[in-house]
Order: sequence, then C-alpha cells, then structure tokens
Amino acid sequence: MPERPIAPSHEILAHLLGDLQLTGNLSQDVPAFLHQHHHPATALHCQQVAAMARHVATSASVDLVQAEIAGWLHDVSAIIPPKERVHIARSLGLEVFAEEDRCPMIVHQKLSRLMAQEIFGVRNVLILDAIGCHTTLRPKPTALDKVLFVADKLAWDQPGIPPYAHDLQAALTQSLDQATSFFLSYLWSRRDTLLVIHPWLQAAVYDLCGSDSK
Repeated sequence: MPERPIAPSHEILAHLLGDLQLTGNLSQDVPAFLHQHHHPATALHCQQVAAMARHVATSASVDLVQAEIAGWLHDVSAIIPPKERVHIARSLGLEVFAEEDRCPMIVHQKLSRLMAQEIFGVRNVLILDAIGCHTTLRPKPTALDKVLFVADKLAWDQPGIPPYAHDLQAALTQSLDQATSFFLSYLWSRRDTLLVIHPWLQAAVYDLCGSDSK
C-alpha cells in the first residue's frame, strides 16, 4: 500500500490537494480527491480500472495490490484542464515531448505519475512507471505496465462498450502479452486517425509487434 501521504513538495501539488485530509486508503482518498475537484465520472472510471486491473493481474500472475493501486491513481491528473497540462507539467520539471505539446491530453499520464508519488505517497517504482505510461505504453514494458494498459482500455471512460472489447477480451484469454500486442496493433492500424503518434507508442509497437508494423 502507499505510505501515509505527507505534504506535497511543490506548491502546485499542494494547491491541488487543498484542505483534503488523506487517509492512505485509496478507495476513499481517490474518490474524495476527484469529487472535491468536481470529477465524479473520473472517480467512477478509476474505480472501474482498479477492479479491472485486479482481474487482469489475476490471469497474468501480477501482484494484485500493485495493479489495483495503479488503477486507482492512473487518471488523478484529469482534474487539470487539458489546456493547462503542458504548462503545469513543465513547471513541475517534467519532460514534455513535441507530440504532447500538440496533444496535451497525453501529458496526463506523466502528471498522474507525479501526483501518485507526491500527493498519494506511492513510492513503488513499478506502480509509478505503470501509471506514467498507461495511455501509450512504452518499449520493454513491465508486466504491470501491460496490466494497467489493458485494464484502462477494457474499462474505458467513454459511453457504451469499446468497439474492440470482444477481441481484446479474447486475446486476454490467451495471455497478457497477446492482449497487449492486439491493442497496440489495433491502434497502429488506425494511426492515421490519431491526433499524434506518441514516440513511446511507436517504440512499443515496434518492440512488441515486430518489424512488420513499421
């Protein structure tokens, strides 16, 4: 579990926390934090991804507690308006790629990683790294990276059932690697519709799906 939260080290993060008293219990703290910032839909999504991450982790022999923690915290930066994310990320010392500058939504994975560490007291690097690449994945991902990546896509934050849900679930019955490769290939086959091609996504595709994807 996370360590008991302490005061964030940066004034921006302290401002985001406000007067909320965190307990160290993420199932209470994350909804309270998101509701304080008027993001009830994100709170529900994080709850669903946490549950899905436990399910995916169970089939992949990945630590269930780590998977659930990553699921709870993966989208806590949704409270930051997209138009402010790049500026805040740079103010917090985070590297911002040109692709993230053009599509600020993607920066949320890096911001959520930092917030998980600084606001919610997570110190486990495996958990932090999974949060930090849950949208795009990255080359040579850990098993926990893959669990959160797949869980976030199955418990997506849009209305209705994802168009790829059946095929992704079927791939997951084969293995976590199969599910990860399936969704990377799914995205890559539709790359012309993406706002940007993130360098981590491209590297993950080449790494996990082979040279045929180039």
